Amino acid sequence: MFIEESLKEKADLYFSFKHKHMGHALGIEIEHVAKDKLVATMPVNENTVQPFGILHGGASVALAETLCSIGGWFLLDNKDKVVVGLEINANHIRSVKMGGQVTGTAEPIHVGQKIQVWECEIRDAKNKLVCSSRCTLAVINKS
Repeated sequence: MFIEESLKEKADLYFSFKHKHMGHALGIEIEHVAKDKLVATMPVNENTVQPFGILHGGASVALAETLCSIGGWFLLDNKDKVVVGLEINANHIRSVKMGGQVTGTAEPIHVGQKIQVWECEIRDAKNKLVCSSRCTLAVINKS
C-alpha cells in the first residue's frame, strides 16, 4: 500500500479505527492514499453481486462513495470536522461477473471549506470502465 508521507499520521488513525463499516462488509481494500488520489479494490462476490451474478450497481456506488468520503476526510486539516455525502450519481457502463475484481480511483475536483466534489472511476481487471461516478461532500462539524 502506498501512503503519501504527509498523510501517514492520519492514515495510522484511520486504519486503527476499531469499528467495522460498509467498506469491510464489501471487502474494499485501500491500495493508494494521496491528497490527489485514493485507490482501492473490491471483489465481485456474493456480497457485491445482484441476483443474476454480476456486480450490483449499488455496490459500485458504495465503493465510489467510500473512496470519495475517505479521500475527503484525508484532506481535512481540522480534527473537529468530517465529510458526509450530499449527492452521488453513477453511470454504470459495463458489467462484471462474479469472481472478478474492480478497482476504484477517486480524485478531488473541488476542495472548498464547506463542499468537496470528487470523481471516481471504477474499472475491471482489463482496465475497462465499469462505472463513472461523481460525489459531492459536505464538510461538517464532528458530533
